[in-house]
Amino acid sequence: MPLFGREAELKALTGLIDGLRERGGVLIQGEAGIGKSALVAAAVSMASGAGLRVLTTTGVAAEQNLAYAGLHQLLYPVRAGVDALPARQRAALRTALGLAGPPEPGARPGEPPEPGDSAGSGDTTGAGVYMVGLATLTLLAEVAADRPLLVVAEDAHWLDRASADVLTFVARRIESEPIVMIATLREGEPSPLREAGLPVMTAGRLSGQAAAELLDSTAPGLTPAARERILEQAAGNPLALIELPGVTAEQGGLGPTAPLGERLERAFTARVAALPPPARTALLVAALNQSESVAETLAATRLILRARPLTDTGPTASPEASPAPTSGMEAVLDPEAQAELEILAPAVEARLVEICGGLVRFGHPLMRSAIAAAAALGERRRAHLALAETLREHPDRRAWHRAAATAGPDEEVAAELDRAAAGARRRGAVAAAVAALEQAARLSEEREGKALRLLRAAELAVESGSRDTAERLVRDARELDLSPRRRATAAWLLSGFEDGVREDVSRVPELARLAGSIAAEGHVEPAVRILWGAAMRCFWSEPGQDARRLVLSVADGLPLPAGDPRVVAITAYAGPFERGATVLDGLRELAGAAGADPEVDRYLGSAALQVGAFDLAGRLSAAAAPGLRAQGRLGLLPRALAVQSWSLARLGDLATAVPAAEEAARLAEETGQPFMYGLATAVQAEIAALRGENEQARVLADQAERAALPAGARPVLATVQLARGLAAMSEGRFDDAYADLSRILDPSDPAFQLGLRAYFLAELAEAALRAGRAAAMRDVLRDLEPLAASSPSPALHIGLRYARAVLAPGEAAEELFAAALRADLSGWPAERARLHLAFGEWLRRRRRAVESRLHLRTARESFDALGLAAWGERARQELRGAGESSPSRNPDAWDRLTPHELSIARLAAEGLTNREIGQRLYLSHRTVGTHLHRIFPKLGVSSRADLPRILRTYRPEE
Repeated sequence: MPLFGREAELKALTGLIDGLRERGGVLIQGEAGIGKSALVAAAVSMASGAGLRVLTTTGVAAEQNLAYAGLHQLLYPVRAGVDALPARQRAALRTALGLAGPPEPGARPGEPPEPGDSAGSGDTTGAGVYMVGLATLTLLAEVAADRPLLVVAEDAHWLDRASADVLTFVARRIESEPIVMIATLREGEPSPLREAGLPVMTAGRLSGQAAAELLDSTAPGLTPAARERILEQAAGNPLALIELPGVTAEQGGLGPTAPLGERLERAFTARVAALPPPARTALLVAALNQSESVAETLAATRLILRARPLTDTGPTASPEASPAPTSGMEAVLDPEAQAELEILAPAVEARLVEICGGLVRFGHPLMRSAIAAAAALGERRRAHLALAETLREHPDRRAWHRAAATAGPDEEVAAELDRAAAGARRRGAVAAAVAALEQAARLSEEREGKALRLLRAAELAVESGSRDTAERLVRDARELDLSPRRRATAAWLLSGFEDGVREDVSRVPELARLAGSIAAEGHVEPAVRILWGAAMRCFWSEPGQDARRLVLSVADGLPLPAGDPRVVAITAYAGPFERGATVLDGLRELAGAAGADPEVDRYLGSAALQVGAFDLAGRLSAAAAPGLRAQGRLGLLPRALAVQSWSLARLGDLATAVPAAEEAARLAEETGQPFMYGLATAVQAEIAALRGENEQARVLADQAERAALPAGARPVLATVQLARGLAAMSEGRFDDAYADLSRILDPSDPAFQLGLRAYFLAELAEAALRAGRAAAMRDVLRDLEPLAASSPSPALHIGLRYARAVLAPGEAAEELFAAALRADLSGWPAERARLHLAFGEWLRRRRRAVESRLHLRTARESFDALGLAAWGERARQELRGAGESSPSRNPDAWDRLTPHELSIARLAAEGLTNREIGQRLYLSHRTVGTHLHRIFPKLGVSSRADLPRILRTYRPEE
């Protein structure tokens, strides 16, 4: 059938197919029946004519709780390629598709683990989805290398969440692949694919002329009055124009007051009512089935037909006319008997379904929902039980059908759903696990079992970032008569969102006391998790010293060794100065095992940042990243990268900090972590200021502030003020710089952060000196000196030594500069260069130009090597004043490459293959190759063998 009134849409789709070599994709949205599928069919026809291979998946409401059902459908035709994937990807994809995978470690048959007992760690989407996404991307890229590919996801709003997440992951990364993705969504329906960055095409209603042409082509024999009435009621909806003519007024299909969707459903059910009873039964089974398999539909239909002779009442009969199914239904199963395919022939003739390749497909999703809604309760239960009986080899699907047929509590069915939830969780499909546990809770026979399942589901909802779902589940659990431990669990579960940034600070002592009481009952692991949440709030917000001391007291009382990395991290967050020595001792002892456990390294890297050990923080966070990448834990990876980039920017290692900050911001945004996104963006602003890119620094700082200010995310706001202060100093606006930086010290300011306020002293002292605020800065130092007496924090002591020297009166400064330079700064190249610059300036102003040149030259060379262009320019100006000219600085690689390109180039310089780089950065290896071909001309090289020479970076002296 030709498409009427869709010329613009068809032109856009033609351009998409023709422009395949560029990043391609489109999201087609519109109301039900508007013609989205017709547009897709046209695109598929064009793609096939152009020689593309087409892979398709269609979301079905009945499959939404089946993990990776949509992905399985999409990849089934190319499943042979799975075995050629890299080992980790192969294992992840095989497990996701149910082809392999061991049982969940520690899982108890039919019983979910206790909330808080799992090894949850704040990964917001589960470990599996992103590795499955990378495997899918790799597989599709390999398929497309042989023949360009069109990927179609119809009714994506009905895809199971795991499949939708994987397709979203892929859609973001097909920029260099010969792949086009087309997805359709019903208007107003949520889907992760809306965030994939695909252009949106909205299919609107047809114009009057186009609607008339379509109606005349499908129903040419209408009377003028009927034609006018249908045009009015269809209101330009193509499906309505096709379906409404077949319904008479006596059947109620053209009721003028009913909504269009209801009228269409009436049209479909009217056609169903005219079918023979066996066909109606088969249609109901097909509508309720989670698969399009004809064999399954016919097998279940045969069970129903043999269990009870059907009368003409059919699936629309009243419940009284449909006796309840019996548990002995399986006794009448004849394995040799198969319902004849002719049962569905009348439905095919009525254009309700079509049979193709062993699949039964409805003409429109509304048909499926209308048939199921119109059936009596007893008929639906009978169909679900029949399907359950045919699915003994598919326990997850069987469990859902048994649950749908169960009206009251049934612990056996609840246990089956528990097992389905465990399998879904193991495969990374958290949303499916939540749904299974919630349904299991509904069927639980005991209050304790119901509470356990609701709270476990809520915990998984927190992990997946589904706040509304988690709040509803916790609310339902609280309505039960909970045990003390369950009440405690309900009290802290929702605190997992956004690290508690938006919560009242009174939650910190509340959580600390809760952790203490749970630990006293012998439940150590959940107590540690709760206390970790309380400690994190001490970083993102400011609960006050009493709350911090309470957190420390509970941590001290935990029956764990003092060197437990979680205890070290909790202590660092709650008491960065008073416990600084203890934390640093623990960090140095544990750092020797870096790389053994990425999650431990992440804890330790974060702890090192709190106590100002930025060299350790950078090293430990860098050690965590490869393991988190390999495990596919993209929820935790941006946290490690943000700490790494924050620390290395302070050390001056911009060559590493630049790509780490860019990737942290990109992944944090992708995984829905707004405050980690803000922190990484603030680091990018700081880096831009250090490089003298002040306008870019302002844009990025404003962007980070917008993410953090509404919730008062203090570390982000402190870093924003640092970036603004650095930019102001490089422009000679020292009053502004001092005002920007001093906000970090003001406890009433949202940019105040207890630990970080002591780590920007060099910048603050410099701004104060130039702004004529030296006296005020000396007061600041007096307030901070007691911290130095109790804490060996490297950043604090380095900052204090610098500030004392630049603020010292008269000749006393010389010895202070010398003492500061004698300190061990081997891991702090930017701070050493800053000292040389300040000392050189001090000497030149005392007319000791010859002595100053050595220090100024050292500073210039160090700043140039580090890429700190703003500071390098300042050293050049001072050298000119001392009578020495300086060569122009040649742009370094990181000046010529984007952060993403720099990351790829550095990995290539280390000798990694394109495939290995792709696995690290979650890209296809062909995308990596495309980037390298763009990188080589920018760097003036012809091959990857030249990259190590070009990408030489400043190495601090050993």
